[in-house]
Amino acid sequence: MSLWKKRNLEEVEKFSKDYRKFIDEAVSERLAVDFFENLLIENGFIPLDKYTGKEEKVFYTNANKSLVAARIINKPEDGFNIIAAHIDAPRIDLKPNPLYEDEGFALMKTHYYGGVRLYQWLNIPLALVGVVYKDDGTKLNIKIGFEENDPVFVIADLLPHLDRKDEKISEKFQGEKMNLIVGSIPLDGEEKEAVKKNVLKILKDLYNIEEEDFVSADIELVPAFKSREVGFDKSLIAAYGHDDRICAYQAIRALIDAENLEKSAAVILFDREEIGSEGNAGAKARFYKKFFRKILKINGSNDTESSLDELIENSFVVSADVGALINPTYKDVHDKYNAAKVGEGIVLVKYTGSRGKAGASEAHAEVVAHVRKVLNSADIKWQVGTLGKIGIGGGGTVAKFLAEEGFNVIDMGPGLLSMHSPYELVSKVDLYETYLAYKELISKR
Repeated sequence: MSLWKKRNLEEVEKFSKDYRKFIDEAVSERLAVDFFENLLIENGFIPLDKYTGKEEKVFYTNANKSLVAARIINKPEDGFNIIAAHIDAPRIDLKPNPLYEDEGFALMKTHYYGGVRLYQWLNIPLALVGVVYKDDGTKLNIKIGFEENDPVFVIADLLPHLDRKDEKISEKFQGEKMNLIVGSIPLDGEEKEAVKKNVLKILKDLYNIEEEDFVSADIELVPAFKSREVGFDKSLIAAYGHDDRICAYQAIRALIDAENLEKSAAVILFDREEIGSEGNAGAKARFYKKFFRKILKINGSNDTESSLDELIENSFVVSADVGALINPTYKDVHDKYNAAKVGEGIVLVKYTGSRGKAGASEAHAEVVAHVRKVLNSADIKWQVGTLGKIGIGGGGTVAKFLAEEGFNVIDMGPGLLSMHSPYELVSKVDLYETYLAYKELISKR
């Protein structure tokens, strides 16, 4: 039976509308953390520094870019059902010293982040999002390009009349040529770099930003458009950042909404997955172990290292990340017998990696059997997925880093079309079915 006939369409639409509010607001990892922190507090979660061991709901934010939230109903050593996702997305970043002038234009130098196809970012409206810290410690929040009267910014492409040379994509589209147009009016009374100086004047007057402030800033370029329904039947949602904020939203909602927990539950949200999970906010970092150690200590553990080992051994983890749907126009890159299809539910990925499973995390048979049992018992639709044919596809998630710590982990998430593009597509019914799956998996022992 089609999921569209199986599920309550009113519930699917309501969840989709709620999700669109999130994905339109949380266009960066910092904004995602802000959104989730507010949502958790609204639903009775308290910060870790206020936790006494008596409360069920607690959360911790790390570096404003990652987060752990938990509902604790038994001894922490007995383990947790955990959903782990990442909240960063492929994008374009400003370089530390970005602003310059050339041929009557003020431009900014950029550096791409994650696995982007550079040509997809040319000649689309872009917004500036992030934070600036001034040398006196003042924090400035930046979000320019989403309001009706805001300007947008563009990385200009070359016109086809002057681009008839046949080149490889890697030669035609180069990172050093991804320069952002930010102005073209010269400042009165100036002769040298007058356009750049006018932009600096605007930055100072409107945003209190001076040129040196860019050195201590995290500013991202993201698409300056909101999510939209796709198709005559409005069955799909197009948006920037589905990968992987969609799983983060589904996970947090599942943690909040789950009833009759049979085991303690948690959600871990990471930054930097798209660049290898590096840094102190990624899956290689210690922050989530610090969270669990403090929970263990407050609950009476005298040896938190041994207790943490016990907690990890008794836990089950869903590495919540998106899967690749069969694109009907490019079917040749998929193994159709092991590929995810639109409208067929959550995608179960037994292993990742490439080149003979190199760099893979592979779920043990026992873990897959547990997932099958839980989802089948709840009549939740799931399907198998891999990332393309052998030798063509490949990739990884946070799963392998959690597996290295000793967790039993499996990759699962909704399928997407046009993954890593500025406008990814997901089926509304797959969005909802994944939420139901996470809610069930986070609840059952």
